[in-house]
Amino acid sequence: MSWITVIWSMVASSCLTLAAMHLLIWCKKRTAWGSLLFSLTAVATAAVAGCELWMMRAETAREFGVVLRWAHVPYWGLIISLVVFVRLYLQAGRPWLAWTVCVVRTFSLLLNFLVGQNLNYHEVTGLRHIPFFGESVSVAEGVSNPWMLVGQLSLLLLVIFAADATLAVWRRGDRRPLVLLGGTIVFFVMGGIGQFVLTFWGFIHKPVTPSLFFLGIVAAMSFELSNDMLRAARLSDDLRESEERMTLAAEAAGFGVWMWNVATNRVWGSERWLHLFGFAPHAAITFEEVIQRIHPEDREIVEREVRRALMDRDDYAVEYRVILSDGTQKWVASRGRMYPDERGKPARMLGAAIDITGRKQAEQEIVQQRNELAHVARVSTMSQLASSLAHELNQPLGAIMRNAEAGELFLQNPSPDLDEVRAILADIRKDDQRAGAVIDRMREWMKRREVERRRLDLNLLAGEVVTLVRPDAEKRRVRLAVETDPALPPVHGDRVQLQQVLLNLLLNGMDALDDNRPARRLVTVRTRPVGATVEVTVSDTGHGISADKLLRVFEPFFSTKPNGLGMGLAISRSIIEAHGGRLWAENNEAGGATFTFTLPAAEGGNPK
Repeated sequence: MSWITVIWSMVASSCLTLAAMHLLIWCKKRTAWGSLLFSLTAVATAAVAGCELWMMRAETAREFGVVLRWAHVPYWGLIISLVVFVRLYLQAGRPWLAWTVCVVRTFSLLLNFLVGQNLNYHEVTGLRHIPFFGESVSVAEGVSNPWMLVGQLSLLLLVIFAADATLAVWRRGDRRPLVLLGGTIVFFVMGGIGQFVLTFWGFIHKPVTPSLFFLGIVAAMSFELSNDMLRAARLSDDLRESEERMTLAAEAAGFGVWMWNVATNRVWGSERWLHLFGFAPHAAITFEEVIQRIHPEDREIVEREVRRALMDRDDYAVEYRVILSDGTQKWVASRGRMYPDERGKPARMLGAAIDITGRKQAEQEIVQQRNELAHVARVSTMSQLASSLAHELNQPLGAIMRNAEAGELFLQNPSPDLDEVRAILADIRKDDQRAGAVIDRMREWMKRREVERRRLDLNLLAGEVVTLVRPDAEKRRVRLAVETDPALPPVHGDRVQLQQVLLNLLLNGMDALDDNRPARRLVTVRTRPVGATVEVTVSDTGHGISADKLLRVFEPFFSTKPNGLGMGLAISRSIIEAHGGRLWAENNEAGGATFTFTLPAAEGGNPK
C-alpha cells in the first residue's frame, strides 16, 4: 500500500468535497461570499496536493521542473482567496496591505513563467530519491532562482496581513474567529514559509509539502463556516419558534399577520388575515388582489399610504373597508413597516390587521346619539328664544297689516295714486321676505338632520348667530360686540352644530349679566387665526365663575344656573372635539368669564 498516495489523495478529495458543499451553499445564497472564497481556497489546496504528489512521483528532472512551474498557479489562487476571505469574513486587515500581498504574489507568478525554468530553480539538474513515509520519493537538485525571494516575500506579507487582521479582531473583542482563523492562518503559513526556505535553498532534502499546512487552514475555515451554518440553523429554529409565538399572540389578540414581498409582489397572510379578507387558506395572493377586496372609496387612500411608506421608508397605518365575495362589508385597521434590502431599496413590508367593524359601528351609534342630543339641545335653546323670535316676527307682520290697510284706503279713492300703491306692495313684499327669513332660520335650526361637513367662514357664522340672538339681547338690554379678523382662514365643519355651540355660549354670556346694571351688560365675540387653528372667544362682563365650579362647568348635568339642565356646555365640548378642536373656560382679570374654542384651519379652497 502506498501511504503517500493515500494521504495526498485524501487531502485532495477532502478539500474538493468541502469545496463542492460550500459552492452549493453559495449557489443557493449568492450573498454568502465566505463560502465561495472557501471553495476557491479548498480547490487551490487540492490542486497543490495533486502537484506535490506528481512531483514526488516524477521520473525526470524536466518533468519535476514543469510540474513545479504550474504548481505556482494554484499557489497564487490560494493566497489571493485567503486575503479576500480575511477581508470579507473577518472584516479586518489593512486594505493597502491586502493589495500589496496580491500584487507581489501576481508579480511572482509572472516571474515564474518568465525567468528560469520556474520561480524556484533556474534549472532542475537532477533528482534525488529519498525515503519518505516508507517509500522512495523524488526531490529536486538544481540551481536556485534568486527571484524566488519575491514569492517568499508575498508569503511573509501574507503572514503580516493575517497578523494585523488578527490584532484588529482582538481589539474589537471578537475572540472566537481570532483563534480559529487569524491564528491558524499565521501559524500554518509560517510553517509553510519555513519549509519553503529550508527546502528550496538546500538546507534540507525533503519533499515540499505545503498542502499539509494549507489543509490546516482549510480545516479551520471549514470549522468556522460550519459553526456559522449551525448558528444560522439555530437562529432559523429560534426564528420559527418566535414566529409561532408571535402568530399565536397575534391570533389571541385578534390580529392577522401579513407580509408583502415587493420584488415578487406576493402577499403572505396568516389564517386569520386570510379569513378577514375572504381568501382561501394557503392561497397564493398578489398585492393587486388584496387591493381589489378594498372598498372602491378607500382604495386610493390605501395605495397612497403604501406608496408613501415605500418612498419614505416609514411605517404604514390606515383604516379602510373590505368587501367580501358575498357582499359583506368589514372595517379593517392595518399597520405595517417597510424593510429595505442590502442596497436600501424596499424589499418587503410586514404588518398586522384587525377587524374593527364593531368599533366603527359603536362610533357611528355614538355620533348618532350625539346628533340626537344636540337636536334636543337646539329645541331647548329655541324655547328660550321663543318670545324674542315672536317679537321679531310680529314686527314684519304688523308692518304688512298696516301697509295692507293703507293700500285698501288708497284703492277706495276713485283715482288712486298707483305709484303709492306700488310702494306699499314693495314694502309688503320686503316685510314678507323678512318674516320668511326668520321662519327659515327657525326651520333649519329645529329640524333633525345628518352632519354635513363643509368649508365655513367663522366670521360669517358668528354674524349669523349674533343676528339670531340680537332681539333677545335687546330685550335684556345687553350689548353685543363682534370683532372679526378679515384674514381668518376657513374651517371644515357642520354649520348648524357650530352655530349651536356659538349660540349656547352667547346665551350663557347674556345669562351671566342678569345681575349687572344695563351699562355693564356686554358680550363680545372675537375671531382670530392662531397658528394652524382658528380661535373663537365669547367674553362677558359678569361676575365670573367660582374656582370650584370652573373645573366642572363642562360636566354633564352640572349647571351654574338655578333652572339649567347642565347639558349645553357638555354638548358644545363634544361637538368641538368631534371637529378636532378644543373648548375651555377661564375668568377675566377685569371680571366676567371667557369661553374659547379652537378649530383646525382648512387647507386651501374658499369657505361656503
